[in-house]
Amino acid sequence: MAVWLQFIACTAAIVYAGSRLSKYGDIIAEKTGLGRLWIGALLLAAVTSLPELISGVASVTIFDLPDIAVGGVLGSCMFNILVLSLVDAMTGRKPIYTGVNEGHVISAGFGVLLLGLIAVNVYVGRAFPAVGWICVFSFLYFALYVVAMRVVFLYNKRRIAAVVREMAEELRYEDVTAARAYALYGVSAVVIIAAAAYLPHVGEEIAAMTGFGQTFVGSFFIALSTSLPELVVTVAAVRLGAVDLALGNLFGSNLFNIAVLAIEDFLYAKGPLLAAASPNHVVTAGAAIAMTAAAIVGLTYRTIKRPFFLAWDSMGILALYFIGQVILYVLK
Repeated sequence: MAVWLQFIACTAAIVYAGSRLSKYGDIIAEKTGLGRLWIGALLLAAVTSLPELISGVASVTIFDLPDIAVGGVLGSCMFNILVLSLVDAMTGRKPIYTGVNEGHVISAGFGVLLLGLIAVNVYVGRAFPAVGWICVFSFLYFALYVVAMRVVFLYNKRRIAAVVREMAEELRYEDVTAARAYALYGVSAVVIIAAAAYLPHVGEEIAAMTGFGQTFVGSFFIALSTSLPELVVTVAAVRLGAVDLALGNLFGSNLFNIAVLAIEDFLYAKGPLLAAASPNHVVTAGAAIAMTAAAIVGLTYRTIKRPFFLAWDSMGILALYFIGQVILYVLK
C-alpha cells in the first residue's frame, strides 16, 4: 500500500505543477511573439518532458534500471499521442485538427523518423558501434532534435505576420507581466523535477511487488505518471482555445523524449543504454510510430465531422495504444 501512496503522491505533484504550465506558456507565447506552435514545441515540450528526463537520469545514474528508463521514455511517446484522441472528445462537433497549423506535420514527421531509428537500435542491440560507452546513434538523435527545432522555427518565422495579427486580435494577458510568467513557470518546473526524481525507485518497487516486470512498469505506470504534465497542459490549452499550443506541446514532447534517451545514454556508463534494455521495447517504439502516423493522417486529411464522439484517426490511435500495451503485458 505504501508504494502506491508514494506513486500517487508523485503523480499528484506532477499534475498540480503541470496544470500551471499551459497558462504561463500561453502568456509567454503572447509576450514574446514567437507563436504557439514554436512555444509549444520547444518551451512547453521541454518542461512537460522534465519528468521523463529526471526520472530517466535517476534510473541510469542512481538506481541502475535501464528498462525503467527506456520504457518510461518510449511509453511516454505512446501516451502523448494517445492524449490527442482524448482531447479530441473535448473540441465539440469539430475534430481537434480543424483549423490548426499545418506545421505540426513537420514535428510529427521528425518524430516518426527518430522513433524508427530507436526501434532499429533496440532490435539490433550492440550491433551499432559505440564511442566509449555511448552508442553513435545517440549523437544522431540529439542532432536530429536540434534540426527539427530549427526547421519548426524557420517554418513558424515565415508565418510571423499571421501570428502578429492573431496576437493583436487575441491579447488576453495584458495584466500579467512577463517576469511573473517566467517566475511561476520556473516554480512549476522545480516541483515537477522533485517528484520525477523519485519515480524510478517507486517503479522498481511496483515491478518487484506485482511481478509485472520493469519493461511493462516503465512503459505503462512510469510513462503514465511522467506524461501527466502533457495531458494536463494539453487539456488546459484546449480549454483556453490554444489548440496549436496543445499540439505543439505533444509532438514537441516526443521529439524531446528522444533527446532524453540520448542524454541517458551519455550518462549510463556501463555501455550503450539501448543494448542493455529489453528488446521488447521495440514494441513500444513501433506502437508509437503507428500512432504518430495515424495522427499525421488526421492532420493531413482533416475530416470536418466525426461519426461518433471521436474522429476515425483518434479511434485508430486509441486502438493502437491498447494493442501495444496488451502485447507488452503478454511479453512481460
